[in-house]
Amino acid sequence: MYRDFGTVFLFVIIGAVLLTAALLLAKILAPSKPSKNKLDTYECGEEAEGSAWVQFNIRYYVIALIFIIFDVEVLFLFPWAVVYKELGWLAFVEMAIFLIILIFGLVYVWKKRDLDWVKYRVKYGKGRYQKLSGEER
Repeated sequence: MYRDFGTVFLFVIIGAVLLTAALLLAKILAPSKPSKNKLDTYECGEEAEGSAWVQFNIRYYVIALIFIIFDVEVLFLFPWAVVYKELGWLAFVEMAIFLIILIFGLVYVWKKRDLDWVKYRVKYGKGRYQKLSGEER
């Protein structure tokens, strides 16, 4: 029994040694010529604006959570579709109820306007978003 733990321990040690060797080899061989452009923050081709320590709006996290919820729930459709004929009408009714609940959830989120990526009436808008207002919609 303890011999199995020794094998695992040996693999952990070998993995740590290989990782350390690869990092040290990269540090020694890789060219290092830092410049202002290389050390500047990269934001998809946009010029960095303001501090990186700004507080993000909760809207981004809400949209990500809504996407994850609906994405994971839709994944339940694939196994059901594979064995649909074997399960019969009861499975069809259960999946119909499941989809109705999902549709009601989507309608609820849509009505609350939580799927809008840009909401124009932001009282703390600065920079390039400062001139946007609710009338431009």
